[in-house]
Amino acid sequence: MDYPLLNAFLTIMWVALWVMWFMLLFRIFGDIFRDDSMSGWGKAGWSVFCVVLPFLGCFVYLIARGKGMGEREARRARQNEQEFRAYVRDAAGSGQTTSTGHVDELSRLAGLHDHGDISDAEYERAKEKVLAG
Repeated sequence: MDYPLLNAFLTIMWVALWVMWFMLLFRIFGDIFRDDSMSGWGKAGWSVFCVVLPFLGCFVYLIARGKGMGEREARRARQNEQEFRAYVRDAAGSGQTTSTGHVDELSRLAGLHDHGDISDAEYERAKEKVLAG
């Protein structure tokens, strides 16, 4: 096989460029369809432009809307982080409202009742309170 090192390097470079090109193309299409401020016609127009004339369409999109891509991505990341933190805060702070919290509370009450620390009437009232709330 006669395949010089320079040709191997050029082949690797072209493959890397194609991979970067497709990553850019998918990123642009993702931004087009995630942008809630753009109308349906705008999304269709940019999509057709990027499909029919891919290089020109992508470069024009980056020039026209490139700054907004980063801002929208940062806003989306902040929103996801806030939603995640709110979910964790709710899940950690409200153990009594989850079914696992109910089970834990009922098992704790059963243990107190079996040990004789609370009476039958107190156990029934506490059990009803846990199941109701």
